[in-house]
Amino acid sequence: MKSNSKSINLSKKNVLVSLATIALILVAGSLFAQDGNAGISEATNKVKGYFSTGTDLMYAIGAVSGLIGAIKVYQKWNGGEHDTGKVAAAWFGSCVFLVVVATVLQSFFGI
Repeated sequence: MKSNSKSINLSKKNVLVSLATIALILVAGSLFAQDGNAGISEATNKVKGYFSTGTDLMYAIGAVSGLIGAIKVYQKWNGGEHDTGKVAAAWFGSCVFLVVVATVLQSFFGI
């Protein structure tokens, strides 16, 4: 009969430890919670901070793409190929698109 009461005491102790652990987890979770508006404002400020770097990256990609395109168009032109104008227009259009997208996004988001 004594062994049975020990097992009941151990199970009560396990339940109390489990409840204390759950209570600590809930309290710790509520300490890290923040207001939804504050979180959105912080995310907006971070995106605005990265936007100028992203714009510069788009300009750099456009510059590299333009250089590669100029070399390919020059090679086609010297080779006497007939589709040189089409290739030049495609490369020029892609570079202009990158610049326009960066500028439009900047003005659209008011950055």
